[in-house]
Amino acid sequence: MASITGFVRNLLDRPGGTPLTPYQKVVKAAHARADRIGKLDELPRPDMSDLAEFCAVAREAADRTLGLRPYDVQLLGTLALLDGKVAEMATGEGKTLSGAMAAAGYALQGRRVHVMSVNDYLARRDAEWMAPFYAALGVTVGWIDQNSTPEERRDAYAKDVTYGPVSEIGFDVLRDRMRTSADEIIVPEPEVALIDEADSVLVDEARVPLVMAGAADAGNAVPELAVLVRQLIRGYHYEIDEQARNVYLTPKGAETVENLLGVELYDEHEPGTLIEVNLALHAHALLTRDVDYIVRDGKVQLINPSRGRVAVLQRWPAGLQAAVEAKEALPPSEKGEILDSITVQGLIRRYPRVCGMTGTAVAVSEQLGEFYGLKVAVIPSNRPCVRKDEPDRIYPTVPDKDAALVEEIQAVHETGRPILIGTLDVAESENLAMLLQRRNLEPVVLNAKNDAEEAAIIARAGERGAITVSTQMAGRGTDIRLGDGVAELGGLYVIGSGRHSSSRLDDQLRGRAGRQGDPGGSVFFVSMGDDLITQYTPDERPPAADADGIVRHRRGAYLVGHAQRVAEGVNLQIHRNTWRYTRLLEQQRELILEWRDKVLHGDAAAKALKEADPERWESMPEDTREETARQIVLHAIDRCWTEHLAFLTDLREGIHLRALGRMSPVDEYQREAVAEYKRLLAEVERRSLESFEAPEPDLKRPQATWTYLVQDNPFGTEWDRILKRVKGGSRT
Repeated sequence: MASITGFVRNLLDRPGGTPLTPYQKVVKAAHARADRIGKLDELPRPDMSDLAEFCAVAREAADRTLGLRPYDVQLLGTLALLDGKVAEMATGEGKTLSGAMAAAGYALQGRRVHVMSVNDYLARRDAEWMAPFYAALGVTVGWIDQNSTPEERRDAYAKDVTYGPVSEIGFDVLRDRMRTSADEIIVPEPEVALIDEADSVLVDEARVPLVMAGAADAGNAVPELAVLVRQLIRGYHYEIDEQARNVYLTPKGAETVENLLGVELYDEHEPGTLIEVNLALHAHALLTRDVDYIVRDGKVQLINPSRGRVAVLQRWPAGLQAAVEAKEALPPSEKGEILDSITVQGLIRRYPRVCGMTGTAVAVSEQLGEFYGLKVAVIPSNRPCVRKDEPDRIYPTVPDKDAALVEEIQAVHETGRPILIGTLDVAESENLAMLLQRRNLEPVVLNAKNDAEEAAIIARAGERGAITVSTQMAGRGTDIRLGDGVAELGGLYVIGSGRHSSSRLDDQLRGRAGRQGDPGGSVFFVSMGDDLITQYTPDERPPAADADGIVRHRRGAYLVGHAQRVAEGVNLQIHRNTWRYTRLLEQQRELILEWRDKVLHGDAAAKALKEADPERWESMPEDTREETARQIVLHAIDRCWTEHLAFLTDLREGIHLRALGRMSPVDEYQREAVAEYKRLLAEVERRSLESFEAPEPDLKRPQATWTYLVQDNPFGTEWDRILKRVKGGSRT
């Protein structure tokens, strides 16, 4: 008996092992009620204790208000979401409506729902599109984006269901943590998070902290360094890492900079110059004008990489912001200090109930379980997928691949069949477009510059004769419908210009074709010189090509798959490492916020200060002393927390050196972080009393704040840099 139980448990714990039988029974019961519900003039408010009744009413409401009658598989997806699962539903299977039905179901249970998307456009589109459906069920809905005012945000969060980009909801949480009046709080207590593109949000975005900074003093950057780094040569003076996130000096580069500046860069007692050089080099080598930022009205303004738009009120960390301003010969803006931060993982874990939907969940089911305790339910497609996925076409070099890719596009285009080419980055999309234009072909290029425009264009990518060149993010969440006569030509033909670092992204690209049983096809063009291969299998010798220039030896396909698996492993390790370091910080943050809430919403500050100095308390005006006490303690908590974050940032920067003494960096980090937190608590009490007893306490706060997303430790740890210097033969 025990062995049978274990077998069943293992079966259910497999990726996508959630059984659908209970959901299917509910859908069958909903069918039995369809006729009765359909004859009603006015739809009843469904009782959520009867899921079959809810499904029947929701299906009829969608049909009446949207002209969309949910398929059985969409109801299965809805039930999986209501069960707290991540529903894997293929592209074109109607995830948006399934999500709306689940959100309505939660709202009818009396639970507030935040539907998190990957960008502004999808949040607004889905909220407005689904609004009539929600109204038919008596559910209110709102949305926010980066341009929403505080009043608009407050109104949106007051609705039963609120749509918003995950980053904007996170930034609102950060802003609320700095409020000094309970009336200013905007985001209500978290209850249900329903996440669209769940794998992207919960896995990919989880490595990127959301940060809130405040103006501290005038920024500073050395203009001479901006001039100096322009003279450095990539591959000789500096190198860029494989993910293009970090840049570092080579031994020759360090020597050149030291000679030009007359300093010792790696003097541990004077690290400032090295930091400034790294910042200037990062701004020069990794950030491109009109791609990563624009200069407008004499200011540097970021372009959010996931949205492709100017990021309103967002900046880079202060030092990097100043370095870019120096690069563009602009005066430095105010320097900032981190007031608080939160990872996407920390944000999501605030919610008692989390569910999500995506087309590619099974591939990351292990991470969803490990980091969020979520299981995946694989929802079958409404119609069988008949898309023809060809094996990769592998070439020896990138030029060989590009030439073959252009030939293939031209040949297929001559038949009238629409083609969607997915490229790996903006530069590649523009280069391919140029090669096609030389053949008198006119592609539409989408590389994440305007969400709404992208969606409209990507929706037409299935029309006869269309050639669409797109980056991965472009037009996300938009179905591609086939034009007249296209099905007879074989449907949409999807071509990948290279394998992504994650098989999920490849699958998402393939999924653009073959929606709802449509014909379609896909193929990936890969070369042994692609970054994925050279970076993650650098010591492997690629096989030779056949006479026609194509690599058909099975080792070629093996190397491509192996490189992708290594890349996925690296990203998983980054996620795990980020969480190992931030988990303790999240616990400390919860404790400090619990304390802060007692001060903000109650009389904890008044009681503490009155007890500490009753004479001073009695000498204060009775009508103001409680509020004064509250502001004094809030200020002390916030300042000490800011300083605590700065301490932990510095600690983590050098903690990897402990490994040289055979100590665990994570254990050492946590040991010191705990000790420092205890000192923080005592320091808050000391400063509060000191300010309380002062004739005029200094409670000055930043006059300006801004938010930004930043790769965790963008310049790498000190340990990373040491390893690179040693590998490069640098002197110590």
